Formats: sequence, C-alpha cells, structure tokens
Amino acid sequence: MKKTMSDYELIEQFVKGEQSCFEQLIHRHKNKVYAYISLYIRDQALAEDLFQDTFLKVIQSVKSGKYYDNGKFISWVMRIAHNLIIDHFRRVKQLNTVSNDDYESDLFNSKKLAEANVEDNMIKRQIQKDIRKLISQLPDDQREVVILRHYSGLSFKEIAEITDVSINTALGRMRYALINMRKMMEEKKISLTFN
Repeated sequence: MKKTMSDYELIEQFVKGEQSCFEQLIHRHKNKVYAYISLYIRDQALAEDLFQDTFLKVIQSVKSGKYYDNGKFISWVMRIAHNLIIDHFRRVKQLNTVSNDDYESDLFNSKKLAEANVEDNMIKRQIQKDIRKLISQLPDDQREVVILRHYSGLSFKEIAEITDVSINTALGRMRYALINMRKMMEEKKISLTFN
C-alpha cells in the first residue's frame, strides 16, 4: 500500500510538474482554510474568492521558490489567507468595523439543546448573539486569538505562527480577552446561562 505523502513531498512533486499533487494539498487543507476565511468573511462568494486567491498565491510562491519547508505548510497557508483577509478589510475601509454577524458559533452543542424546545432555542440564539457582541468589542489582537482558538480550533502554537507572535503573547491575549469579556458581562449584566 502506498504511503501518504507529506505536504513537502507533494510540493516537491508539484514543482516537478505533477499537477495532481497540488490538488491533493488543497483537498487535504481546504476545510481548515475555508473555515478560517469564512469566520471573517460572511459573504460566501467573497469567502470563496479569497479561498481561491489564497491557493493562487500559494502556487505562485511555490513556483517562484519562495516556500521553504519547515514542517509548517498549513501555518504558512493560513498566514497567506490571514493577510488576504486583512487586505480585503483595508480595501473596503472596514478594518475596525466588523459586524456582530461576522461570527457564528456552536458553543452550546449539547444533547440538551438537540432536544430543546422553542424557548431554549431562543435563549441559545440570544446567548450566541451576546457572545458575538462581546467578541466584536474586544481589541483586534484579542478578538483574533478568540476566533482562531474557539471558532477555528487552532492550537496556541498555530495561533502564534499565524499572527507572528510568541506563544506566551497569544496566551496573554486570550487571558486578557476573557478578563475583558467578563468585565463587559458584569457591566452590562449579561448572563450566559439557561437559568
């Protein structure tokens, strides 16, 4: 049985002219990259455009010899996606005005909710709306870490690589984000429970 090729092996074969190897790379990482982009970009067509732009940029960089394997291919791709998202927001001059609807979550995916009645569903939607509002009011660097950690499911190591900071800085930003969210909840008397 043929062993699965590493990302780097696939890139090497792609550079040698084996187009199907890049298709394998896209297939391997598409869900994570698209999920990350769609957290920031609610418009599906625009998210798909940025997804394609990300991999076009990856192809250009690989073909021009600008990719050096260090075992962090997906982090590099996510960084490209991240930069394209930032460029998009700069272009539309909305970098600091992200809508509350820019975040979706399923933090409360439990058996209780699967069998929830109408009232529970209304409460769940209100809690999610409150969480999105709290997150949207965080400073950019803290908001980014919360989104990457809880909505994209990335490790703090991956977050540090994508945002180009140390792991301790990423952990610190998460800590301050949670402190700030608790303060906002107390000030606004928001309760994120079903009771």
